[in-house]
Amino acid sequence: MRVVQAVFGVFHHFELARELQRRGHLERIYSTWPWARLKREGLPTALVETFPWIHTPDYALTRAGLDLPWLSDHLGYANALAFDRWTERRIAACDAFIAISGAGLRTGKKVQERGGVFICDRGSTHQRYQEQIVSDEFRRWGVTRQVSDPRDTLREEQIYEQADAITVPSTAAARSFEAMGVPAAKLEVIPYGVRLDSFYPTGQPEAGRFDVLFAGSVGLRKGVPYLLQAFAKLNHPGKRLRFAGQVQPEMRDVLPSLPQEQVEFLGPVPAERLRDLMSSSAVLVLPSIEEGLALVQAQALACGCPVLCSTATGGEDLFTDGVEGFVVPMRDPDALAARLQQLADDPALRQTMSEAALRRVKSLGGWTEYGSRWESLLKRMAGQPRG
Repeated sequence: MRVVQAVFGVFHHFELARELQRRGHLERIYSTWPWARLKREGLPTALVETFPWIHTPDYALTRAGLDLPWLSDHLGYANALAFDRWTERRIAACDAFIAISGAGLRTGKKVQERGGVFICDRGSTHQRYQEQIVSDEFRRWGVTRQVSDPRDTLREEQIYEQADAITVPSTAAARSFEAMGVPAAKLEVIPYGVRLDSFYPTGQPEAGRFDVLFAGSVGLRKGVPYLLQAFAKLNHPGKRLRFAGQVQPEMRDVLPSLPQEQVEFLGPVPAERLRDLMSSSAVLVLPSIEEGLALVQAQALACGCPVLCSTATGGEDLFTDGVEGFVVPMRDPDALAARLQQLADDPALRQTMSEAALRRVKSLGGWTEYGSRWESLLKRMAGQPRG
């Protein structure tokens, strides 16, 4: 079976590519990042082709902290169109083409015309659902910024229609597609794994402290205001909340109105530092209002750190509420505060959850199970007539 992938940057697609290569299925993976960044992913040069000409400068602008949404929208859309035309010209005959959502509309159609299958891999909720719920969150906090480029939404929905199947990482994401009218039969839930060679316990929480960790983009989509409100209610003499991630532009006017005592903003941190933070924290909290399946949840579990997440994070597909952590309703600072207080008041419970987290991650088998489920889907679809 010959499989080709296309992805903006890296995301989880290179984890999938390694699994497909190990099974003898990977024909090629196309990416919009330069080889200088991709070579660390460990795939042979012959299997990787890059189209970095638009994505790289767009990413550089973001990393430089330049807040130019009109330019970013234009570059992002131009990148999607140009990347698709580039892969369309280059792709050879294959049995399956897997493209990250937003990529591969023309290329996917070409593969289908040749008898192959086109799979859209969406790492989050339905694009229009995402746009609606995040726009509502912006209005709640008085933010007037546009959430996304309408052209991206229209293109995404064309891709959903064209694709033979849509893969998502969680049942929460699948529900959003069904709510937007996509047939359940077209959806496949394949939860992400975790790199056990990169994430593992490197220490223990410090005695007398209760360190709470957030990892990810520090923005409204991630429910950051609700975490700050909940943390302010927590009663513990050694409490501390640390944010590991880049503060998003929309938070600049929101943060001053929120409590920030015993709160630290660390900015983006490398994987090694994140592993140490997870190992030394009492709990990772992810109170998002919209996600697909946040990778940091499995990474925290692999470090022995219990997870407290909202129902919108996909956590329900990763761990059991009350065993390796807690799942609470989104936009509910009182529920977050209650669970934080429970863990702070009961160190034995926290230790039990930590041990359960390590057992749970070992049962996931790193990314092996993810690759096996993809292989099963591909074999099943390759044996079916299109339509």
